[in-house]
Amino acid sequence: MPLSMNREVFITCAVTGSGGTQDRSPHVPRSPKEIAESAIAAAKAGAAIVHCHVRDPETGAPSRDLALYRELTDRIRDSDTDVVLNLTAGMGGDIVFGDVENPFPVKEKGTDMIGATARVAHVAECLPEICTLDCGTMNFAEADYVMTNTPGMLRAMGQMMTDLGVKPEIEAFDTGHLWFAKELVKEGVLAPKALVQLCMGVPWGAPDDLNTFMAMVNNVPEDWTFSAFSLGRNQMAYAAAAVLAGGNVRVGLEDNLWLDKGVLAENWQLVERANTVVSNMSARVITPAEVREKLGLVKRAPVAK
Repeated sequence: MPLSMNREVFITCAVTGSGGTQDRSPHVPRSPKEIAESAIAAAKAGAAIVHCHVRDPETGAPSRDLALYRELTDRIRDSDTDVVLNLTAGMGGDIVFGDVENPFPVKEKGTDMIGATARVAHVAECLPEICTLDCGTMNFAEADYVMTNTPGMLRAMGQMMTDLGVKPEIEAFDTGHLWFAKELVKEGVLAPKALVQLCMGVPWGAPDDLNTFMAMVNNVPEDWTFSAFSLGRNQMAYAAAAVLAGGNVRVGLEDNLWLDKGVLAENWQLVERANTVVSNMSARVITPAEVREKLGLVKRAPVAK
């Protein structure tokens, strides 16, 4: 992909994620009401897309509860603020192995392995405009935790998303993930002109140095749309880098808790700052309606009960 700055940029806000960030900031939302309110505030600050997980409202632990997803979806759609809804489909592929001499049996705590249909159940229930597809297996931060997405699982999930009319956002944590995503398009599992999120700096995927970032960018087909992000203090730097490289922007508390050194952020503040970064680069932040036109999305309602 040739280097060409993007002049028409959309911002995605990753509202809460599934990690242990709720223990490090009071601003990380837990309940569907809190997540929806944070998403709506982010949309008012300029986010065209909100990427949402759900959590147990009492503990803050990651959840796959369909009722929580349904409540979150309904709250966002019932608001008077337009925004494109992007739900995670990354849950249900977690393995935590035993110790290095006895990897089996796996540890019950942290292991969450389910089938393709169950992993996409909330997507079928809520019919968001976008849902994520983590396009590979990788060691993920902790010593014995593996994020597991086999080729067979990805083909099955990707086909289900396509059949539902929900656009997958391919989450690529390394160049091999892009390689397989291109294979899914070639096979017809995913539609052409795919959407991809370049996930930089996540241990132990692609590091967030600029050489690696450009290797990722250069592996994105010219007719695809991409966004990119990095973690922590590099979040805003990557907002600028993504735009300069021809992409779009993701910020939010899933990836970074800080507005400034020693100052904990809220989602809307991170979006507001990203909006300023984009505008100061003489690019324009586009609206949810423009994103739908760009990506071929149709705003949909939940399945009627």
